[in-house]
Amino acid sequence: MNRNLMNRRNFLSSAVMTGAAETLGAGFLLTSCSSGKVSELTPLIPESEWNIPAFLPDKAKDGIPLKAGLIGCGRRGTGVATDFLNAAPNVSVVALGDLFQDRLDGARKTLLEKCNQAVPDDKCFTGFDSYEKVIHCGVDVVLLATPPVFRPVHFKAAVKAGKHVFLEKPVAVDPVGARSVIAASREALASGLVVITGTQRRHQRSYIEGYKQVQSGLIGDIQAANIYWNTGKHWLRTKEKGWTDIEWMIRDWGNWTWLSGDHIVEQHIHNIDVINWFTGRKPVKATGFGAHHRRSTGDQYDMFAVDFLYEGDIHVNSLCRQIDGCSNRISEIILGTKGSWSGAGVIKDLKGNILWKYDGEEEKSKFSQTNAFVLEHVNMVNHIRDNIPVSHAEATAISTMTAIMGRMSAYAGIDITWEQVMQSDLNLLPPDLALKNVDLKYYAIPVPGKE
Repeated sequence: MNRNLMNRRNFLSSAVMTGAAETLGAGFLLTSCSSGKVSELTPLIPESEWNIPAFLPDKAKDGIPLKAGLIGCGRRGTGVATDFLNAAPNVSVVALGDLFQDRLDGARKTLLEKCNQAVPDDKCFTGFDSYEKVIHCGVDVVLLATPPVFRPVHFKAAVKAGKHVFLEKPVAVDPVGARSVIAASREALASGLVVITGTQRRHQRSYIEGYKQVQSGLIGDIQAANIYWNTGKHWLRTKEKGWTDIEWMIRDWGNWTWLSGDHIVEQHIHNIDVINWFTGRKPVKATGFGAHHRRSTGDQYDMFAVDFLYEGDIHVNSLCRQIDGCSNRISEIILGTKGSWSGAGVIKDLKGNILWKYDGEEEKSKFSQTNAFVLEHVNMVNHIRDNIPVSHAEATAISTMTAIMGRMSAYAGIDITWEQVMQSDLNLLPPDLALKNVDLKYYAIPVPGKE
């Protein structure tokens, strides 16, 4: 990896799914909760183009047995595997792959104790090449949950092998990786595969119902948005005796840009993806800044503020922070000509009167499964068993690229356009990756501008 690609002068050197919908009709009449007035709504896009999954039941339908292999056995990967097992009957996790034996052993133990799922010795693989062994050991589905830098390579290999894929977010950490995922996503569709990504809000019923209301025209034309992922400090791993520098960084991956993409990419992508989803648009330009205040390991910032300019002159104010002792907020607000929608499941008119509110209690009365992490897999299994190809990977790659665009702008201190980020040859994956010691001074915290 050429770290100079990260600096101000050089990093620009080189030049979705559609689902069946249970929706409101285009001429739907709404009675305001506050005024009782009735008005006809004008949909933002035709109902046939609404980008939502089919009806999500508690469990996927029964059908052909599906054997899955998990690549990346950390906490999130173990969660992905258990969510898959909880999503459908007649499914199993039969293979595990991870760089580290202790991670693999931990996932294996959890699957046995919590899911009664035993994985045989000859289907457990370690090392940088473990992903290839999992993909080619007779599985139908591949669950990808490694640190994000590895996902483009693993996804490309899984698609080439003809496997259905669950691809955790973000799908890349740099433009080269994101473009690779877009190409592999198109190949997956052409091959009749199913690819679902870990953007849970697209499978959260409150967000789906909110999307329907917004697309029906309840808030009018979208004008702007505010998105937030402000939380306490991120987890970290201190270096232990016997670990090389690269092993430490991979175990501490959430604090290193080459592994995670920084938290604007790894975490804030959820909020960014909601905006891309609801607007159906992508950004034109990003103007961002950030800072490293309190992080004790890694080379990342712990706060970002970005003004994303979207197609149609829509400005999105993006704020994310990982610092203890500060105000926390995780939410999205979309502002329209007639009102606003928030990710809390509330739509208000311009005077603040509530026009619509999602009824979470009603959902609980109708469904026993309300966990969007599981519903992602319900949707995936139903698509596989119904033989309906779909891929969310390209849409998630665009949301990932949006976040990368904001990070690049903040790191360099300059405006970044969509064309520039799509042409950038920034590639953060080291070409000679091995568990070795390195010069950690090479991983400097980015400083924008000049003295």
